[in-house]
Amino acid sequence: MKKALVFVFAAALATSAFAQASDPELNPDLGNGHAHVSNQAAPGGGGSNIIYHSGGKVIRNAHVVLIFWGSFPAGYTSSIQSFRNQFGTTGEYNTITQYTGIDDATGTTGAIALSNLAGGPADYFDTTTPPVNCTDAIVQAEVKKVIAAQGTTDYSAIYEVFIPSGSYSSDGSSTSCGGPNLAYCAYHFNYTDGAGKHVKYSIEPWAGCSGCQAFGNAALDQEHFVCHETREAVTDALGNAWFDRRGYEADDKCAWSPAPFIGTGGFGYQYEWSNANGGCIKTR
Repeated sequence: MKKALVFVFAAALATSAFAQASDPELNPDLGNGHAHVSNQAAPGGGGSNIIYHSGGKVIRNAHVVLIFWGSFPAGYTSSIQSFRNQFGTTGEYNTITQYTGIDDATGTTGAIALSNLAGGPADYFDTTTPPVNCTDAIVQAEVKKVIAAQGTTDYSAIYEVFIPSGSYSSDGSSTSCGGPNLAYCAYHFNYTDGAGKHVKYSIEPWAGCSGCQAFGNAALDQEHFVCHETREAVTDALGNAWFDRRGYEADDKCAWSPAPFIGTGGFGYQYEWSNANGGCIKTR
């Protein structure tokens, strides 16, 4: 199972959906049935709905733990926290309560619920300086460090790691903003811990390049990616639950087009695919 990425806007405009889905350089997820490049509404299969794959895992009652690694501009971290604190009870989050599945933490089956995303372990501020190149192994090590410091693991949480403008994320030869081969803006993934359980996480690199900017505002742009990755980690926690026939998750099908928008609370969001509506919607 490979990572679920949100790709850059510029790359999406420059390449057809077919080429993106079939070129391993543009699509590191190739071979898993998960192609995560979005330049139009429903790029993964026209207007086709996403499909639940039997046995797939979701997070029915989710939490989000924010990990801020390094130094950030004044107001940035508090804005992201304020976004997270209200997101789980908004109409923008309610778009995914139409989807059901097996909860990865509890094994119960049912619909995804509106959630107090701030209801898990405390956010973590790591004042050390992250490496310039944050590989996936380094991101996982940071999550493990935070969990060890907190003394508990929340298997209903997505541990979301934020890195500042002096660092970038890399996934093989592909990189985020700030790296030498810009190909994606953020991704979510998971690893199996010593207890044999799945820890869900995302990397949220600094969205400081034109290919990852919708608003030209650091906090709003990052909120937009938090919206995308959080909903995807909830509906497709292990990459085996909700995606369409070409492998696109719900947020991938509506990434960049229609354009990201300012929504509830004045924060940044993106459209979400709705099976009930057969298209991209803002709220539900």
